Amino acid sequence: MPARRPSPGPAAAAPATAAPAAAQGTNAPQGAAEAPAAATRATETRSAENRAAETPAADASGPADPAEAAEQAPPESPAARTVVGQATTADDPAAPSPAGHQPSPQRPGTGAPQQPGGAPAPAASEPGPRTSGGQDPTRPALGGGGGRDQDTVRVPPLSEQRTQVLPRVTPAASATPPTGGAGEQTARIHTGGPGAGTAVLGAGAFGAAGPAAATGPGGPGGPGGGDGGGGDEGGDGESGDDGPQRKRPVGLIVAAAALGVLALGYVGDLVLSSGSVPRGVVVAGQQIGGMSRAQATETLQAAIEPRAGAPVPVQAGEVRSEIDPKAAGLQVDYARTLDEAGEQPLNPITRISSFFTTREVGVVNSADDRAVRTALEQMAPLVMKEPKEGSVQWQGVTPMPVAPEPGQQLDVDAAVGVVEEQWASGEPVQLPLIVEQAITTPADVQKAIDEVAKPAVAGPLTITGEGANATITPEDITTALSFTADPQGPVKLKPVIANKTLEDIAQPQLASTEKPGVDAQLDFAATPPRVVPSQDGRGIDYDATFANVLPILTGQGERTVAAVYANKPAEITTADLQSLGNATEISTFTTGGFAADSGQNIKRAAEAVNGQIVQPGETFSLNAVSNPRNAANGYVEAGIIEDGHPARGVGGGVSQLATTLYNASYFAGMTDIEHKEHSYYISRYPVAREATVFDDLIDVKFRNDGPTPVLIRTAWTPSNVTVSFVGQKMYDVTSTTGPRTNPTQPQVVNIPAGQPCSPSKGSPGFTATDTRTMRNVQTGETTSKTRTVKYNPQPIVQCGG
Repeated sequence: MPARRPSPGPAAAAPATAAPAAAQGTNAPQGAAEAPAAATRATETRSAENRAAETPAADASGPADPAEAAEQAPPESPAARTVVGQATTADDPAAPSPAGHQPSPQRPGTGAPQQPGGAPAPAASEPGPRTSGGQDPTRPALGGGGGRDQDTVRVPPLSEQRTQVLPRVTPAASATPPTGGAGEQTARIHTGGPGAGTAVLGAGAFGAAGPAAATGPGGPGGPGGGDGGGGDEGGDGESGDDGPQRKRPVGLIVAAAALGVLALGYVGDLVLSSGSVPRGVVVAGQQIGGMSRAQATETLQAAIEPRAGAPVPVQAGEVRSEIDPKAAGLQVDYARTLDEAGEQPLNPITRISSFFTTREVGVVNSADDRAVRTALEQMAPLVMKEPKEGSVQWQGVTPMPVAPEPGQQLDVDAAVGVVEEQWASGEPVQLPLIVEQAITTPADVQKAIDEVAKPAVAGPLTITGEGANATITPEDITTALSFTADPQGPVKLKPVIANKTLEDIAQPQLASTEKPGVDAQLDFAATPPRVVPSQDGRGIDYDATFANVLPILTGQGERTVAAVYANKPAEITTADLQSLGNATEISTFTTGGFAADSGQNIKRAAEAVNGQIVQPGETFSLNAVSNPRNAANGYVEAGIIEDGHPARGVGGGVSQLATTLYNASYFAGMTDIEHKEHSYYISRYPVAREATVFDDLIDVKFRNDGPTPVLIRTAWTPSNVTVSFVGQKMYDVTSTTGPRTNPTQPQVVNIPAGQPCSPSKGSPGFTATDTRTMRNVQTGETTSKTRTVKYNPQPIVQCGG
């Protein structure tokens, strides 16, 4: 069978002497022109037989005389073989040769397999080498010059494990030395049909490296030989007739071939993928593995840019909003994103697994940290929620539990990083929160219901006065009894009785038993104004009366309380007005437009402020005179601003009194110590000249830097409230309001269904200034001071969204 042809490669070509021979053997015409060459080869063959017979047998140590060995064969590398063709029987009359010629038994290489040269020849019954019986007897054998169609004599391997094939006819010396390197493999190519010889070329001509083909005693393809041309014309590794064939390591050959294929595949894959994104890489849901950087950039831009410019949805807890990526400086850094994908991996296992797996690579963003923080700080008030303590609500006279809820605030520091990492994902960005647990527990709530609320409304409460009684019904009690968290007390949910509420219910029923006092007045009709003296009264001290009412309401005894009477001086005494000297009304300011429930709280706070005298150098505090603004002190639930949007809370509306008081002190020439504007603008107040209050955190404070005291008077109606300052006038005061600048649009806030919500249409934010100019009425000296106020946009609040 024909020999396998290895794939050609870039290695060195076959020796120059072999190439012409192969060409002649394949393409030369087989006519009479070959007869002289055949005759010459026949003659040279017989001469070679004689020389081979006279040459000492080669043993394991190789030729005894190096010079003699050089005459026998051309120089070659240790792993190379000099192979000359096999003689054939030619009936060409120009070159007669004995048909069926057999090698001499005494010639080296004709012994039995695995025997040294000169060993006995095989028995007559053993099959000898086959002749080229299939060749046309009238034509010379193919194979070209150089004697490549002649029989060969094989010698045993030398000690250096080289294999030499000695020809019967010595070929003419070539001017070009062999080019094969040490360890070069050989490949056989059939040059014709059945009976044709084979040419042996260096494996370097095909670029295949490996061990030299094994050669057995019978020559290539002979007994024990490799993939040679022994036996039947050098068949494809088939055994000749000289003896049994050695088994080839087929498994090793297959394994080596497989490894070679894998190696070639690995190298080819590495070369082809050089400079591209590693396989399996996914960015923002886009498969970009295997693409060039330019292609990957275009793919990512097409997928990301449409949503990169859209508002970024963010969510903190149940509050949802949006951030403008352009205003926040958010953009994708495509070059750094591809850098994160890495270079082509060299690990073959990683390369193989990349055909079946994917690797997610995050989008690298660039952002303006300060701009992102500013956007989140604007959102923070919308997210902030104080812990909601457990409490008791009344449905009629039935107490119902209110479970505690944790509070939360936006973790701005951590949220900056989260927004910058996730803004381009296309999904709402979940912002981190700081959670604060409530003090009370559901168990505390249930205990308050069982031990306080239910017994308190078990029946009416009677207040006995001097000549009249007052009845407090269970429904009235529900308006006065509330519960508040007390982290330091023995009971976490502490019951509180609003004495002022009970007073408002009982006072009309007991008014006939009291004599009220009369405040001192200033008669401005006289010049100078005249002080009208105050008159003391006698009435019920309701704080003393209700001091121990809670044990009576929750106990098992009589539900009766005796009224406690005492002298009651006027709120503004004669001494107070006389201390003012030559007093006049130095300022007055009025605001209105409040709701009824807010009006109730405004009235209660105005009552606390009315009659207050601020001595020279003294600082007045609204919180100090009106706190605590809770149910126990007569305040009710009304509108407030909580977490940056409208809500409801006890004491709501007092900020209207704070604004009215601040403006009265402003025009009276008082020195501003502390005040804070609302977070967003409220249209019924003067721009950049208004104030709010919140428990002990936000206050209205001013100082009297004049030489004489000032008196604060308040007047309340269901539609407005007025605050006036009475004393000696020190300044003429004017106000100048600047234009509104730097408008900002409101955000949309969705409050989930079931949660308290006050809807709002919202309003834009802006920046404005107010300049107060004060002229001293005695010296004429003028001073001015400007205050800049930035109002946030009022959010658009949607309920049940």
